[in-house]
Amino acid sequence: MPHITSKDGTRLYYEEAGSGPPVVFVHEYAADYRTWEPQVRHFARSHRCVTYSQRGYPPSDVPNEPDKYLQNVFRDDVIAVMDALEIDKAHVVGHSMGAATALHVGIHYANRCLSVTAAGCGYGSSPDPKVVEESRAASRENGKMFRAQTMEEGAKKYCDGPTRQSQKWKDPRGYAHFVKLMSEHSNIAHALVMENLQAKRPTLWEMQAELKKFAPPLLIIVGDEDEWCVDASVFLRRTVPVSGLVVIPRTGHTVTSEEPEKFNAALEEFFAETERGRWGSHKPPK
Repeated sequence: MPHITSKDGTRLYYEEAGSGPPVVFVHEYAADYRTWEPQVRHFARSHRCVTYSQRGYPPSDVPNEPDKYLQNVFRDDVIAVMDALEIDKAHVVGHSMGAATALHVGIHYANRCLSVTAAGCGYGSSPDPKVVEESRAASRENGKMFRAQTMEEGAKKYCDGPTRQSQKWKDPRGYAHFVKLMSEHSNIAHALVMENLQAKRPTLWEMQAELKKFAPPLLIIVGDEDEWCVDASVFLRRTVPVSGLVVIPRTGHTVTSEEPEKFNAALEEFFAETERGRWGSHKPPK
C-alpha cells in the first residue's frame, strides 16, 4: 500500500490517478480518502488527482500523542504529501476540517498553491466568543462520546447531525455508504482529532488579518442548509479579496457527495479560470 512519511514520522496513505495540473484533496472529519471518489473519477480525466487519509485515519498511521493532532501539523502534512510526490504547486481542495487546513496551507504556503477551495468551511467560527466556546465544548463532548462508544455507534450518532439530514433523506443510499465508511475508522483517533484539532484551532474571525492578505485564488462552496457554515462562508467571501462564493441550494454539510455534479461543475470552472490566469479578470489591473 502506498504511503508517504510526514516530517514527524507519521505514515500517510495516498492514492493518485490521472495526469495534468495536480489537485490535492483534503477530506473532512467524518471522511477519508475514499469519499473524494466522485471528484477523482471526474477530474482524473484532465488532472493529476491525489487523495490521502489524514493522520488518525487508517490505512494512515494513528498516533497516540495529542500534540500530533494540531492544526499546524495537519497543514504541514499537505506539504509533506506534495513534497513526497514531487508536486511543486497544486490546486488544494478541502472540505470542512480539510477546508480549514487548506486555508492554512494557502496562508503559509501560498507559493505551493495553484488555487485553494474551501467547501463547508467554518464550523466553530463566530465573532461571538460565547458561541465559539460552546462549539469547542461540543467538540470536547464529541471526543468523550467517541472514547466511550464503538466506532460503529459513534459514526451512526455523529452522521445523524442536523446539517447532514438533507443527504439522509435526499440520497439514503449515499448517506448509508458515508456512515459505513466512517464506521471503519478509529474511535480513539476521532476523539484525539476532536479534542485537539477541532477544539483548539483558531476561528476564521481570529484569522481575519491573515485572510485579508490571502494570495492564492480561493473558491468557497457551501450548501445553503449547512447552518454551521453559511455565515462563515459569507465572512470568508467578504474578507478574502481573491475569493468567490458558490452556494448550492437545498444541500447540507456533506456537499461533495450529496451533490457531486454541482460541486464538480463549480470546481471545474474554477480550475479553468485559475489555470488561464483569468480568475481576477473582472477587476481592472492595479
